[in-house]
Amino acid sequence: MKLQPQQVLATDLALALIDRLKARHGDLMFHQSGGCCDGSSPMCFPRGEFLLGENDVQLGEIGGTPFYMSRSQFEYWKHTQLTVDVVPGRGGMFSLEGPDGLRFLIRSRLFTDDEYAALQSAGRV
Repeated sequence: MKLQPQQVLATDLALALIDRLKARHGDLMFHQSGGCCDGSSPMCFPRGEFLLGENDVQLGEIGGTPFYMSRSQFEYWKHTQLTVDVVPGRGGMFSLEGPDGLRFLIRSRLFTDDEYAALQSAGRV
């Protein structure tokens, strides 16, 4: 049996920032912005403050924090493994990391054919 690849990962820097934000704000959630006001970036909120709809898909968890995106956006990203990272600068104005002078960003790579087939057989794409 082949292992199913994770659809979303996080760097050590991102995991450390998630831990700091959890200590400050409690349980968190991520939603990948679709590019409206804040561009396309992972947005971090206190869990439950971003209202999810039936068209949102949970890709997985990073640091015990669920990561979502809209189903329509997922159609564009489903062939890629996303890695949440952190860089200096200002990101989404509503995302919790902004006051720290940092921003979350997405790095991605295409799944291999075998990885994508494993996701398909598991019903994840």
